[in-house]
Amino acid sequence: MSGRAKVRVRVGGAAFAALGALAGSLAGASAAGADDGGGLPYTQVEQVAKGVTYGQFTVDGAKGPVTGYMLTADLSDPRVRVNLLTPGAVAARAPVSQLADAAQAVGAVNGDFFNISEEHAGVTPTGSSDGPEISSGRALKAAVPNSQRFGPAMPPGETTQDVLGVGVDRRARLDRLALVGSVRTRQGSYPLGGFNQYALPEGGIGAYTSGWGTISRERAVCGSDTARGAACSTDTYEVTVRGGRVTAVADTPGEGAIEPGSTVLVGRDAGADTLRTLKVGDRADVGERLAPSGSHVPYTFAVGGFPVLRDGAALAGLDAKTAAVRTAAGFGDHGRTLYLLALDGTAAADPGLTVAEVADVMRRAGADDAVNLDGGGSTTMVTRTPDAPAATVRNNPSGVAERPVANAVGVFSTGR
Repeated sequence: MSGRAKVRVRVGGAAFAALGALAGSLAGASAAGADDGGGLPYTQVEQVAKGVTYGQFTVDGAKGPVTGYMLTADLSDPRVRVNLLTPGAVAARAPVSQLADAAQAVGAVNGDFFNISEEHAGVTPTGSSDGPEISSGRALKAAVPNSQRFGPAMPPGETTQDVLGVGVDRRARLDRLALVGSVRTRQGSYPLGGFNQYALPEGGIGAYTSGWGTISRERAVCGSDTARGAACSTDTYEVTVRGGRVTAVADTPGEGAIEPGSTVLVGRDAGADTLRTLKVGDRADVGERLAPSGSHVPYTFAVGGFPVLRDGAALAGLDAKTAAVRTAAGFGDHGRTLYLLALDGTAAADPGLTVAEVADVMRRAGADDAVNLDGGGSTTMVTRTPDAPAATVRNNPSGVAERPVANAVGVFSTGR
């Protein structure tokens, strides 16, 4: 039987040398591949860079055959690292290939769901992601309230605080990152309900820094604790703090660049009442951090996404009916191997997978834990060999072109 062989493999931290041999054998093989009972049926495998491989496969979903692409990174290799790619501001978007090229990543997939559209008339979509973000060890934003997120339904018990992260020990983990912060004044100390996020809880106070960008902060006071489309609050107040002092106040959320070193506090409802007690010249100190719930190891990277696989088992309540183009990220080998998945977006030929099927694909790839990332028109995988001038888009995005996204998971390698 002629044609390219299908070989099923599981990729782990110790298997990258074998993958190189596999890539060569696939190019000239002529026998039909046997099923080893678990791995993915890769029909193409390439070494992108030292410790980083790319593979293509086809699996049968409930709606028909689906083409998938897997980027695998050996985090135990000191030449390999992972980081969050962003457009330079929390409230901004850019295509994955552009983000990868700017950072010189050797591979990337799109990241978290984001504020892509807006139900509130006259309010500008921010492009900001649902969940927490950490890039190069620096916290960029916290999670929006569960009721205000974009994306498909999460499994029972999961929250917008869920992340996949990589610690300073170079191991990947699933965790939750909660905002811990306060505004300290002479009148008292008040908790922060938001940090550079597009939606605040009712009665909350949010802190915005230069990392937010230039887009209006008005979206922060829209929606409610039960409905994303609920009306925008008209009871708002904004305070600018710099050097421990209030420097400006306003009745409504503003827009435009925030000066580095300044923090803008936005309050809605009871939070607005609290901020109204502050006058220009008053003392005010703002502090915030993202606190992990499951690890004492600081994170160098974290991206929001809801868990679909934990300890080798799919989570209960995963959608097993709705097939769509999807993206996922996971890890195996006790956090030493990272797997990034993107599906093909040509819906006529590739109908997509359900969330439950994505969990199974990640398990077959070798992941023990995984999260679902943004899908549909956002799903994009790119690779770039170290000598290439630009990244190559590997999957077929479902739109006519790459969709600008809020962030991406970038893989780097210093080896050639």
